[in-house]
Amino acid sequence: MTDGRPCKVCNFTRQKSYGVVVPSLDELKKKGCEFLGVNHTDPVSVVLEDDGTIVEDQAYFLCLPFNTKFMLLHDKETWVPARKIDGGTAWMARESVLLEADAVDSSILAAPWWNLALQLKQDLASIIFMSEGDLQSLVDAPCSELASALGFQEKKTVELQETLQRVLDRREEERQSKELLQLYLKAVEKEDRQQEDASTPSQHGAGGVDLPDGMEVDSASGFMSRTLMVLKGKTSPETRLSTEDLQVVVSRGLEAMQQVLGWDIARTTTLLQACEAELSTRLKQIRAMQSISSTQQDGSRQEESAAMATHGSS
Repeated sequence: MTDGRPCKVCNFTRQKSYGVVVPSLDELKKKGCEFLGVNHTDPVSVVLEDDGTIVEDQAYFLCLPFNTKFMLLHDKETWVPARKIDGGTAWMARESVLLEADAVDSSILAAPWWNLALQLKQDLASIIFMSEGDLQSLVDAPCSELASALGFQEKKTVELQETLQRVLDRREEERQSKELLQLYLKAVEKEDRQQEDASTPSQHGAGGVDLPDGMEVDSASGFMSRTLMVLKGKTSPETRLSTEDLQVVVSRGLEAMQQVLGWDIARTTTLLQACEAELSTRLKQIRAMQSISSTQQDGSRQEESAAMATHGSS
């Protein structure tokens, strides 16, 4: 049986640390979860406390010296380097952290935003990797308690929460814009199909086998029969054609379309102008929605960067 190895284990904030004697990596995880108040059935990872090196196999664990300090990471917790403090005042910082932890109410320690706040206090840049749920937890946290956890003044904490809320609002607007664009494109496509189906009689091939409505291609013009029927037989046909069909009609030009339809120049010109106007309108709508989405994405990234720069300099 392998002898027990003395070592230390702490949580990601380094505020809880315990000495244990364990024979294996699995036992270290089990004991660590027990001491740190983590459910032993939850997945945890083990890293070296000083540099974040992942420890995931027994052989490496046994090669490490006695009294090595390990850090247990649970859920979305990440390793960050310890703060560098001048040696002459390190003892003051350590006592401050201990007193701060002792002074905090246990209900606050259990709040979902507490560990997030401590993580930000260690490294403000870690906000980049937080989920929207994490950001919302920080926004909803009591301002005075969050300020205490971060070591900020309440005014600066209010500014941070307002900035995070704007970031969340922008992300939500971005999602809604994308959904609207998708719904618009689907609605246009569905309406095109319905109008074309309503205007085209069922076609049958040889032997009575049904062929897709309007899919037969006219050999002389190169257009599908359904498209030709819409062009020749409908009022405002440009509104009943798909965007792809509009592009084909416009690209053919006046002379070619005059031959295809058998119309005079004036009538063909009127049709082409209507198709060009409809195509231009649809493309502008699509570009406008894409521009809104792109602007919101850029604004969201800039605001996140500004927030980190503002609070990182404090």
